[in-house]
Amino acid sequence: MTTQRILSHFHESAELKIQCATALAGPVSAAIELMFSALSNGNKILACGNGGSAADCQHFAAELVGRFERERFPLPAMALTTDSSILTAVGNDYSYREVFSKQVLAFGQAGDVLLAISTSGNSANVVAAIEAAYERDMRVVALTGKDGGAIGKMLSEADVNICVPHARTARIQEVHLVCIHSICDGIDVALFGGDGNE
Repeated sequence: MTTQRILSHFHESAELKIQCATALAGPVSAAIELMFSALSNGNKILACGNGGSAADCQHFAAELVGRFERERFPLPAMALTTDSSILTAVGNDYSYREVFSKQVLAFGQAGDVLLAISTSGNSANVVAAIEAAYERDMRVVALTGKDGGAIGKMLSEADVNICVPHARTARIQEVHLVCIHSICDGIDVALFGGDGNE
């Protein structure tokens, strides 16, 4: 029984990735172009999300500041999920809804990109971060799930929504990770050429 349940996780995850490949290739490509343009113009990428999505933000920032699959100059990316003093001070003195938006207002500049991750598309503090990004004349790449939620409805035509059409959070997060790796690879190839495997 346990083995069959484990196999079902693998099969469902693999099937969803295959189903999403064609549908999400376009939005992922658009996200790469948007981030490449920002980075090549001296701008940076800020990332926010909650829980597993917070871990994905940190994973993304680590791949850019460190490396993905090739040695190269560090790229400016910052996860807004890591400073416990900022998070707890803002959460305590204002509200949890503002833990990311205040950082976007503090660190964001025109031309920067916000990577906003929410599996439901409805995370209030991610919505507030997007609102703050617009105040800073930033563009947004959203990783969402289900029907895109409130985030899907608020994005402009200049932004990118990579929405995984599935109900289970775990499956959405698994596809988000493939998208993140695809974006990291695409940025490296766009900035430095080659196939990324040398």
